[in-house]
Amino acid sequence: MREMRTRVPALAAILAIAVTGVAGCGPQAARAGDTGTEEPQKLLTGILNGAGASFPNPLFQEWIEAYGFDQPFATVNYQSIGSGGGIQGFIEDTLDFGSSEKYLTDEDLATASLNRDCEAIQFPVVFGSVVIAFHDPAMDGLVLDADTIARIYDRDITRYDDPAIAALNPDRDLPDREIVPVHRSDGSGTTYVFTHYLDHEVPMWAQKYSEGSDIEWADGTVGGDGNEGVTARVINTEGGLGYVNQSYAIRHDLATARVINASGTPIEPTLEATTIASGVAVIPENFQFDIDGIGGGGYPISGTNWIFAYECGYDDDLAELLRSFWTWAMTSEEADELALELGYAPMAPELKRRVLKEIERINSR
Repeated sequence: MREMRTRVPALAAILAIAVTGVAGCGPQAARAGDTGTEEPQKLLTGILNGAGASFPNPLFQEWIEAYGFDQPFATVNYQSIGSGGGIQGFIEDTLDFGSSEKYLTDEDLATASLNRDCEAIQFPVVFGSVVIAFHDPAMDGLVLDADTIARIYDRDITRYDDPAIAALNPDRDLPDREIVPVHRSDGSGTTYVFTHYLDHEVPMWAQKYSEGSDIEWADGTVGGDGNEGVTARVINTEGGLGYVNQSYAIRHDLATARVINASGTPIEPTLEATTIASGVAVIPENFQFDIDGIGGGGYPISGTNWIFAYECGYDDDLAELLRSFWTWAMTSEEADELALELGYAPMAPELKRRVLKEIERINSR
């Protein structure tokens, strides 16, 4: 019997909001001990292969494990290779589904559609924050703003006791220590979220670096592959500072910065702050959007993960498995609980309904 996870009581209210109104949107697992008149769930078979962003990897692995208890004869594989790899693999048609924190552009979608002579599909599945993490636990709660973060990665600010950082932290005794900025060395949606934020907020960054999944970093910065690699470099580097998905900071108990948002408020990267940020997003019909100008109690460096699939070209069993897995992720209470535990913000009910319509398009032609 599956070991029950320890749930976090404080998440109950948030979960109730996140899942209200979507419980009946898709097929639910018929579990041992359930009562009522639900029909037994159809058992699916097949092997589903996806790859891409490391940003949601901790959550996706938990989802895959949980889904597997309902579908023991089906296999879902997900490889954390970075958003660049997820986009490339999808466009080259070597994956059943791709994943990225950067949405596919119209040009990307047009290129992908040539593979199967039908439209490519993309839909968001979860929101998360990109945090600034530190090697030194004593740095937890250090206040930074977009300008200081940009100057750190530009190597204009090189020490923790720099006057610009001291001005933001007047009550802290800052160490006379070099900052070692760590960045992603692979094509990365996390990098896109991070650099999009800096590009939007800091004119110097926009002129010198711009935004992207893979940029030309300043001398004196160091790289790591995936969120996993950046996390490891931060942990093992004296003075290390890096940007990672919030779930990696939670898992490794990393010290993180409070970042000043559009309201001028230093915000800790909590689940609640991520949820507030996700509510700011204006999401068009094509699901191509960024999250900018976050104020109030929202954490300002927030992003989304997209899944890529096709309207045609799958065999029937694989298509059914692909639809089933992502429908489960959007409608299962357990899927939302797992997201909340790891620091991700599930989507609001109305957005989930829109996503479920996109999932239905998979292999519809």
